[in-house]
Amino acid sequence: MSRTLNVVRMQLVNRETYLWVPLLILGSSFVMSLIIWATLAAGGVTTNMYSWGTPAPLWYFLAVGVQALTLTFPFSQALSVTRREFFVGTMLTAALTSGVLALIFVIGGLIELATGGWGMGGYFFALDWLWASGPLAAGLFFFTLTMMFFTLGFWAATVYKRWGSFRLTLILVAIALVLLGVIWLITVTRSWPEVMGFIVESGVWGLTVVLAVITIAQALGSAAVLRKTTV
Repeated sequence: MSRTLNVVRMQLVNRETYLWVPLLILGSSFVMSLIIWATLAAGGVTTNMYSWGTPAPLWYFLAVGVQALTLTFPFSQALSVTRREFFVGTMLTAALTSGVLALIFVIGGLIELATGGWGMGGYFFALDWLWASGPLAAGLFFFTLTMMFFTLGFWAATVYKRWGSFRLTLILVAIALVLLGVIWLITVTRSWPEVMGFIVESGVWGLTVVLAVITIAQALGSAAVLRKTTV
């Protein structure tokens, strides 16, 4: 356990990557949303205004997942850290940062609900569909979504490190073809109303479970490939 925690400390040596840059992206997106809302409110807009800037740090977390392997894995092997310890420690680091972002997301949403959207009907965190099941569901959804993006980047970097860009591209193309096949099947069977109805009925909790399954699958795939990955 101590060696695993040392991996966490190693990953957090550069706190900008895991903490300050995601917070900067989230804060900048929030400030820009406030400016836009204030401008619209000054122009006479009285309806509630919503921003989709909340997911902005998630795309960065995709890159963080890549960097977590490509930049620190070779260094960890020089320190005689096992692959299992590196994997678990890296995932704990990602979970820690995801938890911080999810907590900020929940606190911001509670403030927005209490102030009526910062006094001008602007909602950055408290999106209606996401908060329909309460703050706990919203926080877990955001946490799981952040982890999904991280594990996706980590998985892609692991496959690249193990087999190179050609095989990684083949795998991504294969996944895209499978998804297109599913879309084609739903379309030709005219099942979109049933699919959309299922998604709506599942709600935030159901969607969170789906994201969790995808995240676990990506993490397990990364762990399996990492066992044979060389520096």
